[in-house]
Amino acid sequence: VDRGGRLGAAGQHQASGTMSTTCAQAIKNWETTSGEVAAEATHVKLYCQIPPILKLDNALNSLVNCERLAISTNAIDRLIPLNGMKSLKVLSLGRNQIKKIEKLDDVADTLEELWMSYNQIGSLDGLQGLNNLQVLYLANNNIKTWGELDKLAGLSGLRDVLFVGNPIYEGLTKEEARIEVLKHLPNVMKIDGDLVKPSERAAAKGGEEEG
Repeated sequence: VDRGGRLGAAGQHQASGTMSTTCAQAIKNWETTSGEVAAEATHVKLYCQIPPILKLDNALNSLVNCERLAISTNAIDRLIPLNGMKSLKVLSLGRNQIKKIEKLDDVADTLEELWMSYNQIGSLDGLQGLNNLQVLYLANNNIKTWGELDKLAGLSGLRDVLFVGNPIYEGLTKEEARIEVLKHLPNVMKIDGDLVKPSERAAAKGGEEEG
């Protein structure tokens, strides 16, 4: 609670000069409240800035030891290259205004979890090279065709996905949607927070054979 109060005070001070917080300011805020040195930290939290972060910038590439970066609940509209973040495993970008998954090549060998629910993403381009990705959270975005999921077919380690709240689920029951996901991504173990049942896997396989 005290931490939130101090962040709020910092945000109000910034708001007098600008209506957004830069990544550099957010990192400084976090260092002040956490007592950690950002360049040495493995887990950096830049979420819920007041005023929000509008643009990602190169200050993020100073986070050379960061394994988990939380930058959700801001107003970010696009990604930037993260060529300094050689250790990044978990990237949390939920509740922003991102329309496109891109520029993740620099973290392709390390990134294991990508959390991007509640954005405006309509395409799953930009994920194909993330060879170590295990977790992909994309609930409440703008994915309109099931064919988009086929772009993830080469991600052999993908095990846990969230797609609920996308247009592809419209008109389907929860069970129908889960089976449809399995038809496109037969190796996942968890869909929308629930473990895949053998019966669902069988139904997805049966549907493929009939088709």
